[in-house]
Amino acid sequence: MKHLFTSEMRQRLVASRVIATVTVQNVEDAKPLADALLAGGINTVEITMRTPAALQVMKIIAENYSEMLVMAGTVISSLQVRQVQDAGATCAVAPGVNRRVLQAASEAQFPFAPGVATPSEIEEAMEFDCDILKFFPAEPMGGLKYLKSMQAPYAHLDLQFIPLGGLTAENAEDYLQEDIILAVGGSWIASASAITSGDWVGITQRSNAVMQ
Repeated sequence: MKHLFTSEMRQRLVASRVIATVTVQNVEDAKPLADALLAGGINTVEITMRTPAALQVMKIIAENYSEMLVMAGTVISSLQVRQVQDAGATCAVAPGVNRRVLQAASEAQFPFAPGVATPSEIEEAMEFDCDILKFFPAEPMGGLKYLKSMQAPYAHLDLQFIPLGGLTAENAEDYLQEDIILAVGGSWIASASAITSGDWVGITQRSNAVMQ
């Protein structure tokens, strides 16, 4: 699906550096969450499909914040591919490789980055022409050292990765210094509890800290 991620979209992801991965329970939190992230310098958000509110939250942010790149996360069914596309998401990611989902994304002409943690999964994703891959769970799998070893046999293919899982403000920069990293994903920036409790100031502060 390399042709589906336009050069403009790739450039926006590189420029964004950090993707705030969020799980939102309440629709009314969509706008204050977007405001808090933007105030801290983060303009890319991955909204996970883990709550009933997810699709409406995507729609609200996509329609009201043109400066924000809206990604859909945890897209694990063919139906969800169409749902998140209709809700205004620009692209989607998943924790794993699901051939039916990748086929649905390809047919819908929808940019999709499957999750990989092994060379076999990289090769499965490559069958669908995916060259942007989510590396998950990044730190528990062995972090940057493991990723570089796993990626080495495919270095000539110019694959790029979005690591997520165990990243922090402290180790994110190590990843971002590598050419194989398109951007990093972080759930620590706006945790589910921070969103539910309305800790918008804290979210802005954590956003600002990682973007420095």
